[in-house]
Amino acid sequence: MAARLYDLSSTWTIPNSREEVWEVIADPAMSWQLWWPGCSRGKPNTQTAPPSTDPRERLLATTATLNFKAALGYTLKVACHPTLVERPDRIAFDATGDLAGRGRVTLSSLADGSTRLDIEWRVRPTPRWMRLLDPVAGPVFKHAHDGLMRRGEEGLRAYLAQPRS
Repeated sequence: MAARLYDLSSTWTIPNSREEVWEVIADPAMSWQLWWPGCSRGKPNTQTAPPSTDPRERLLATTATLNFKAALGYTLKVACHPTLVERPDRIAFDATGDLAGRGRVTLSSLADGSTRLDIEWRVRPTPRWMRLLDPVAGPVFKHAHDGLMRRGEEGLRAYLAQPRS
């Protein structure tokens, strides 16, 4: 049985400039676990090319494996590999692991100086238990995703509010 394709979208509004937000979400180390509650490093990042000093090239050469813990108690391991980096507007990712597909984050400056992030994921769950439960648990999985994304937005806001040295 083929797993359902989930079209998941979220919009975050962060009260910082687009450049400030970009520096955190497009960090070549992909250290999202520093600010995203429920996110942890699954294993060390891998590099597909020799290290470069250019942040864009470093990001494109990086695959980060991250664990995302849903409020329902399960954890999904997802490897994210950037495929498109357009500073400071857009990052696209391929995802493998417990979720397979593609993602995209688009940043827009708002009139008040804050930043809007439009986050889209088109993924299929790969664990057998998720595929089996999908016909009845699909809305529950979507609800868990929405909660995890809200925690990500809150975490990014709090992280960017901290003084930088």
